[in-house]
Parts: sequence; C-alpha cells; structure tokens
Amino acid sequence: MKPETWDPLPITEQENSRSLNLSSLSIAEIVRLMNEEDVMVAAAVAKVLPQVEQAVTVIVEKLRVGGRLFYIGTGTSGRLGVLDASECPPTFGVSPDLVQGVIAGGYEACHRAVEASEDDAAAAQSNLENRGFVKSDVLVGIAASGQTPYTIGAVKYARLLGAFTVAITCAPDSAITEVAEVSIVPVVGPEVVTGSTRLKAGTAQKMVLNMLSTATLVKLGYVSGNRMSNLQARNSKLRARAVRILMAEANLDENAAAAALDAGKSDIRIALVMTKTGCDAQEAEKALAESKGVVQQAIDQLSK
Repeated sequence: MKPETWDPLPITEQENSRSLNLSSLSIAEIVRLMNEEDVMVAAAVAKVLPQVEQAVTVIVEKLRVGGRLFYIGTGTSGRLGVLDASECPPTFGVSPDLVQGVIAGGYEACHRAVEASEDDAAAAQSNLENRGFVKSDVLVGIAASGQTPYTIGAVKYARLLGAFTVAITCAPDSAITEVAEVSIVPVVGPEVVTGSTRLKAGTAQKMVLNMLSTATLVKLGYVSGNRMSNLQARNSKLRARAVRILMAEANLDENAAAAALDAGKSDIRIALVMTKTGCDAQEAEKALAESKGVVQQAIDQLSK
C-alpha cells in the first residue's frame, strides 16, 4: 500500500511558496501566476534532453526489430500515456498495437477517477500480461511523484523479463528512478495547487511523451521531411492535408494530387508509392506491407 506520508516528501507534493494565498487572489492574478509557473516547464525539460535521447535511441532499436512501446501509469500520468499512444495511428499510420497506453483501473479511468487502483502493484503485472508484454518490448513508466506502487510494480516486472524500461517522473531520486534503466526527470517544482500534478508535472510529462513517440517514429521512417507521409485521411480536413502533402512530395497540382489520392484508395502511402514509382495500387500495397508501412523503403524497393 502507498504510505500516508513520504520521507522525504517528493517535491511534487510540497507547497509552493508563491501560491500560498492562491484562494484570495483575483482571477487575473491566478492565471498570471500559473502562466509564470508554466514558463519553468520547458526549461526543466530542456535539462533532461540527454536522457530523452538515450531513451529514444534504444526504443528505435527495439521497435525496428519487432518490439512495441508501452506507456503505463495512473491518474493523470496514465491518461497522458493513453493520449499519446492513441495519436500515433492517425498521425503516423502505424498499427494501434505498436504504441500502447495502459492505465490503472482500465479505460474507464481515462474519463473518471479510479485513484485507489494506483496502490495495486500486482495489477500492473496482470495488465501487462494481458497485453502480451514480452522481453522485446519497451515499457515507459509515468509517475509524477515517482512513488506510485502500480507503476513501480510495472517497471519491476518489465525489468524481470529483461525488457528495456524508462521512467518519466518529476521527483528526483524517487523510487521509480531506482528501478528503471533510464530516468527522465524534469524538475518543475511544487504545483500552484499543492500536489495537483495535472498542472506543471503533467505538462512536462506530455512534452517528454511528445518527444519519445515523435522522434521514434520519425527515425523509423513514418515522416518525410516534416510531412505526415503516413497520416490516415479519415475526414475532410485530413484529406485536404493529404492532398497538400502529395502536391509537395510528388510535385503535383491540386487536381492531380486529389486524383492520385483517389487512385490510392484514399491512402496517402499508396498514392505516394504509385506516383513516385509508376506502379499500380496492388503493387504499392504489397511493397508497403513488406516495408511495414515505411513509404520511402517501399519506393526504394520498387525502384530497384
């Protein structure tokens, strides 16, 4: 069980001297103070970029040979992991299985607090087993205080399997940093509302998660330049974006790009491969399947 008090008290649970009179401030003063505190977040993340790079380097290696990336956490930390994982398929065109978010209490906890679940360390192992987590996968444990039993239990289990583990926490020298192989610790200080780690700590965690998934999938080939060459064009806004990408990538006018997208079954990956190699849709699909959806690799294969 989680102790009622921690010794020493994590910085994420300490009082912020700048906001001691928060409840008596005006609205203007509250939002100004929050903004001033938030300015510190990017600077804190900047200090841990070497650890982010170290983590991404290994994650890329693991995913390149068939591994998967798992985020796990409770409360806000768990929700942020689920959020980042859920954005990967539409942005990068990858399978939902490649990057997965696991949250204590199940997906109900994404929209309703199930906070007692964070004390159950054994549940984390069971949740990972149910997802088929194995040695070749990567686990990122997210815990603002660094003390959450559920998340620490998950990291310990992953280490026992021999999987690569990463911790994202805002509390240096906390319990989770002792069990993870790489610890990413942006120290953002006490929150404006004492202990409310959905604020600065949550923002810092989101920034780090953005980097982990984006840098990883860029290096795996799911982006061309800075363009989403693998996006899933499932609505009018995304179709328009896909047309613009085709125009830029294949030097087409708008009409030609729209026609190419239609010929590619509204799949920008197929359209790009067809346009750049002159193959038909069936050949493009086959090449993309063999390249695991990496457009440039499929193009290179057909261009030999």
